[in-house]
Amino acid sequence: MTATTKTVTRVRAVVMAAVLALFGALLVVVADPAPPAANAHGTPLFPESRTYACYRDGIDNGEGGGLNPQNPKCAAALEQYGNYAFYNWFGNLISDAGDRHREIVPDGNLCGPGPDFAGMRPGGTDWPTTQVSAGQNVTFRYSAWAAHPGKFMQYVTRDGWDPSQPLKWSDLEPEPFDVAYDPPTQSGPEGGEYYWNATLPNKQGRHIIYSVWERSDSPEAFYSCSDVVFGEGDGEPSPTPTPTPTPTPTPTPTPEPGACEVTITSVNSWGGGYQGAVELTTDDAVNGWDLEISFPGGDQVTQSWSSEYSQTGDTVTFSNAGWNGSIPAGGSTTFGYIADGEPSASAANLNGTPCSLG
Repeated sequence: MTATTKTVTRVRAVVMAAVLALFGALLVVVADPAPPAANAHGTPLFPESRTYACYRDGIDNGEGGGLNPQNPKCAAALEQYGNYAFYNWFGNLISDAGDRHREIVPDGNLCGPGPDFAGMRPGGTDWPTTQVSAGQNVTFRYSAWAAHPGKFMQYVTRDGWDPSQPLKWSDLEPEPFDVAYDPPTQSGPEGGEYYWNATLPNKQGRHIIYSVWERSDSPEAFYSCSDVVFGEGDGEPSPTPTPTPTPTPTPTPTPEPGACEVTITSVNSWGGGYQGAVELTTDDAVNGWDLEISFPGGDQVTQSWSSEYSQTGDTVTFSNAGWNGSIPAGGSTTFGYIADGEPSASAANLNGTPCSLG
């Protein structure tokens, strides 16, 4: 073999070794890719979590996508901590929680484990609430920005807990009243959502339903507080403390309203349901309001915010929440609801007096 032949052979061997090394590296990369970034997000839509309720309150009362929450707790959270928890209402999470919830979430931080959601932690009786009934069979709805396997655990506060203080683990019943594994999904007002049926516990008055979504394909976990009021059998809430003391212990007659106008807007719709926004405007000052709306098309209201509701036949009565009962002369208030069916409002009465529909 000549010197030239030996040199060419060595060059070929070196090149082949380099190619094999590169190919082996590529095989390692393909066979063992880095784990994808977690992209699951979600929070209860029914009963509404604090983050979602405050987001809806802010958006419904803002303009051009801006936030103008009217609920005092939501407004305080926005002022003190900024808008991150509002626009990221679905992201109240700990990425490496695993099954260590009580270990890594300290007392007082349950409603907002991370610093970006610290505005959701304070206690108080003026958070937005969802009206429910003891022993009621309900359909939980939980936003599903990305579907992932896992379990949803629902806890409820003990009888005698102190709602004025930030939530602690000892405030909760020791075991969840409901656990759902890999529930199905459906389309809803905020996109995809998980749903499952559950029976609510026998409670009365104000409570928190505390939800933990624990993924089975990742250590990520999501946390949320849903403020609820358990009422009597007819669905009306039991008396609860109002955010500001009333001047007298006995009710005083509400002045008859003058001209009033009700504007109902369908802000979102999907197969078999829609989301409505209501603006109530009155010429005279009102202290406490009950707004009856007739839906001859058979709309069935399933949820409301910034109000409480009851339905008899085609008539739905929306009542003020504890913090928005006073409307100044010439002023207005807004609230929202979700209903099955198509928008069909035909008449409205404010405290028994007819209003015009805008």
